Amino acid sequence: MNPFTTITHALSDPNRLRLLAACLDQERCVCQLVELIDLSNASISKHLAVLRNAGLLESRKEGRWVHYQTPPTPTPLISDALTLVRQHALDDEQIQADIIKLTQIDAIEPHDLARMQREGCCVQTDSVNTTSSTQGASI
Repeated sequence: MNPFTTITHALSDPNRLRLLAACLDQERCVCQLVELIDLSNASISKHLAVLRNAGLLESRKEGRWVHYQTPPTPTPLISDALTLVRQHALDDEQIQADIIKLTQIDAIEPHDLARMQREGCCVQTDSVNTTSSTQGASI
């Protein structure tokens, strides 16, 4: 596929748009993105790989942590795609809800968030409370 179709394919999935929107202005750890979107770690990783292969996200590994962000110096085509997402997708109701949820997720250290996910506990997002729920309710 040529770069344009690779980018449009990456942007064609609502979950990939949500992941990209979450990474527009801040680097995100995979554990934060898993907490944001109610999908398995494997599904999130596949979506992130599509976005990375399209050039919309870059990843860096730090020990066992993988972080994603938009490229600091995107090509003109990638820049146009990111501008399109900024101008239109950020108005989406689901992405607006994600932005609110991310403020709560950001209040938790990624190490603690990953530990809670491993233990089957999740963050309660009805407040910025960082206690975990043993019932496995996700945000």
